[in-house]
Amino acid sequence: MSSRIVLRNATVFDSVSGTLTPNLSVLVDGDRIVDVGAALPALGDAQVFDVRDHILLPGLIDGHVHVTATMPDFFKLTLTPQSLITAQAKDILLGILMRGFTTVRDAGGADSGLVQAIDSGHFIGPRLFIAGRAITQTGGHGDTRPAFFQGDRHCVCCGAVGLLGMIADGVGEVRRAAREQLRNGAHQVKVMAGGGVSSPNDPLEGTQYSIEEMTAIVEEAHAARTYVMAHAYSPEAITRAVTCGVRTIEHGNLIDAQAAKVMVDRGAYLVPTLATYDSLSRNGAKLGWSADMLAKLEQVTRQGVEAIRIARAAGVKIGFGSDLLGEMHADQSNEFTLQAEAMSAVEVLQSATHVNAEMMGQTGNLGVIAPGAHADLVAVAGNPLEDLTLLQQQGKYLPLIMKAGNLVKNELAAN
Repeated sequence: MSSRIVLRNATVFDSVSGTLTPNLSVLVDGDRIVDVGAALPALGDAQVFDVRDHILLPGLIDGHVHVTATMPDFFKLTLTPQSLITAQAKDILLGILMRGFTTVRDAGGADSGLVQAIDSGHFIGPRLFIAGRAITQTGGHGDTRPAFFQGDRHCVCCGAVGLLGMIADGVGEVRRAAREQLRNGAHQVKVMAGGGVSSPNDPLEGTQYSIEEMTAIVEEAHAARTYVMAHAYSPEAITRAVTCGVRTIEHGNLIDAQAAKVMVDRGAYLVPTLATYDSLSRNGAKLGWSADMLAKLEQVTRQGVEAIRIARAAGVKIGFGSDLLGEMHADQSNEFTLQAEAMSAVEVLQSATHVNAEMMGQTGNLGVIAPGAHADLVAVAGNPLEDLTLLQQQGKYLPLIMKAGNLVKNELAAN
């Protein structure tokens, strides 16, 4: 069978300009888009699909996931065999892809073996850009040990575990930790730069890691020609991380105008993750979260939309993330309508395509329908620029999903 596919009569979303162009055909050959135009030549050996009455989007990109967060209890996850976590991740990966996300950036947990499992076809899932294990200070957001735990920190948090932390303290240790993630195939480095919601004892307003430690981590990433993503909520944590050279701020719910200006001046990106707070607000008490954790959750939930408004007003480039755990992964596409409380639908779609691709250093390869780009395409039955809920309901309104030229979902008849 020919590797060439033509999608004709398409209304194509230009993720750079945020506009729609009707009556175009898209030619795919192998894993790349080779032509986009109104009058492509006839190709007798190509499969042809008519996508009239559909909007054709670039494959969606989620900039903050944890595909190995197969349960919301981090300590229980830490004690779960890696092989079981990997098996459980298989369904999570498939679900992500069937929601139209052909690429995701994992923010801690997935390893290069999972990347290879997808690339080789053992698992069906999105293209993975991994951070390996997030680098955390002792007692930081990625230190999942329970209080008064007396065991060796390296056995608990740095061995064969399924999620998050590699504990490192001091400039020498953090350099080694960053190098270790890169040696193991990390595409970017993740650092915990401030307190978190799901860690009970570190305040959201707190900062983590010294300037010297953070700078050392950034230096190691830059030496490997990649970048650092940082978990941070407070203005101080955001400003310190960005000043040290961090490229992307994850969450950022407590940002203020001054911190946003620093981000603009330094060319940093903000990746909101409103979906996880929305889901946890409905599930946190049932999960047995402490009163302190629930109070922090309420604070970031209350300020999440306003944080995006502040960043947007300052001119910060805003990405798209979800950051879900366990069964809550099914809420991934809620991020579209949640971010739309602070942005236009066009801007939200740009965040989940062009902006995320640029943020990840993949401009021209991902997040765009153009010659030379990866053949990642999603057909939407209706206009998501007018109704973002069409991207929800687990892909119900996505009759065609293509990743790297492969039709992973197709409900359209070939002509």
